[in-house]
Amino acid sequence: MSKLNLSVAIGDYDRNRPLIDGAVQIDGVDPVFMKLYPEEIFFRAFRTEDFDICECSLSSFTVKTAAGNNPYIGVPAFVSRMFRHTSIFCRTDRIKKPEDLKGKKVGVPEYQLTANVWARAILEDDFGVKPKDIHWIRGGIEHAGRPEKISIKLPKGVRLDPAPEGKTISELLAKGDIDGFIAPRPPAVQAKNVGWLFRDPVAAAKDYYKRTQIFPIMHLIGIRRTIAEKHPWLPAAVLKAFEQSKAGAMAHLWDTSATKVSMPFIEERVAEARELMGDDYWSYGLESNRKTLETFLRHHHSQGLSSRLVKPEELFHPATHDSFKI
Repeated sequence: MSKLNLSVAIGDYDRNRPLIDGAVQIDGVDPVFMKLYPEEIFFRAFRTEDFDICECSLSSFTVKTAAGNNPYIGVPAFVSRMFRHTSIFCRTDRIKKPEDLKGKKVGVPEYQLTANVWARAILEDDFGVKPKDIHWIRGGIEHAGRPEKISIKLPKGVRLDPAPEGKTISELLAKGDIDGFIAPRPPAVQAKNVGWLFRDPVAAAKDYYKRTQIFPIMHLIGIRRTIAEKHPWLPAAVLKAFEQSKAGAMAHLWDTSATKVSMPFIEERVAEARELMGDDYWSYGLESNRKTLETFLRHHHSQGLSSRLVKPEELFHPATHDSFKI
């Protein structure tokens, strides 16, 4: 029986590289890998459904799942995770603490981006700053006129307006026309009095993890639903391969015989992460990430992005809810 020839669009991350270079195989699949930036993958995945297997935005995936029209079914391989304290920028001459954002204008490239859902969750849970307390301005980071990829209907009282024609939120922040900026990427325009809201975001993130045990999930893996229905063995095979790929990357990273990343002190940072979060700090799988997923889904719904409260199990193919053990 011949293998399935499937397109796989994912980011070029160390945890994916054993898959991309062929050291790890997906059982029964002859893949064609495309190493793309997340913005391109997400745009093509939900606009034109270009890929058989692909990295997906957790927020967009949740919007589609709640609406019942998701062309993909999920696999709990969380290839992108990040503490989003580094995603909140502000005018440091005006904003001294998170509470100062109340009543202010804050730019976003898209309101429903996963990074922005997590940032708003942090602001609300830890500092009492609710989405309706801020006037949101939507615009591109580098290019003007960026639209929302997915249609959303915001709750009453939440104000979201487009940036002035021809303007980016980076320009608006640099000029002082807005007071803050939340995005997966930093502002494209550098300016005096523009910096992180959390002046020491690493310390803020460590404190957040100690209190919550949450390491925010950004992206998961999706399989085209029609293919998964035709080949029900495929989701488990994909999860197994991504697990093996991540395990290989971690073993490589933890080998201190020679630095694997072109950054001094990386071994010390890895040791700090393991001490704080345990050896499996970048975990895949449903059960080990249930609290993180439930927190995200609760905020996603309360922020008006999902039409109903989605349960974690709904995101993933049933064959991936549990993993085999030896």
